[in-house]
Amino acid sequence: MGKKGITIWIFSTLTFVSLLHLIDASYAFLFNSPAQILRLYPFINTALQQMSVDIYLYAAAASTIVLWGITCLIAFDNPVEAFLNKVLSDANKQREQDNQILESKSDFFDMMYEKAESNGETLTQLKGLVLNVRAEIKDLQETKETTEKMRSELVGLKNQMMTLEEKLIFPLLCGACGKPLRTDFKLCPYCGEDANQGIIVVKGHKLPKT
Repeated sequence: MGKKGITIWIFSTLTFVSLLHLIDASYAFLFNSPAQILRLYPFINTALQQMSVDIYLYAAAASTIVLWGITCLIAFDNPVEAFLNKVLSDANKQREQDNQILESKSDFFDMMYEKAESNGETLTQLKGLVLNVRAEIKDLQETKETTEKMRSELVGLKNQMMTLEEKLIFPLLCGACGKPLRTDFKLCPYCGEDANQGIIVVKGHKLPKT
């Protein structure tokens, strides 16, 4: 066994003894009882028993942590440095693998780049077509609005013509019921009154028939 093994064994033993003290202090603190291990020390057991349970607990915990840390440092040969070296080694391996993949796929990436360029040109042409279609749709919307306006005007004109035609065909109004009559009617077909008593409509004014 070398010096390193002996040192690890010594600090491991001290860590174990300190852990026993920590367990004893925890038991004494939780159950409010006197410490048992402190009685085993010769000559100084009386002075150790006079120490408060809180101090005993803190001292045992601190010594356990410190001794355990020293043991780990000796056993693992600076674990922080070993961890960093492992991380750097893994990073270098990953970078080498990435470089190999990039080299093996360079032709594929070149083809993808050319495809992307051609797709960009196609998208530009498609954008121009979309703009042209939008302009044509806008023109069609304007034409549709004009057509709808003309249609509404034609409907109004048709109604006016129908009203005028009705006035020309039925120029008289019955004096009794006010229904429209033709000039050749002798009797009102609606109420049976004499059509000679009708009213002539002239430019919106009602005149009695003579």
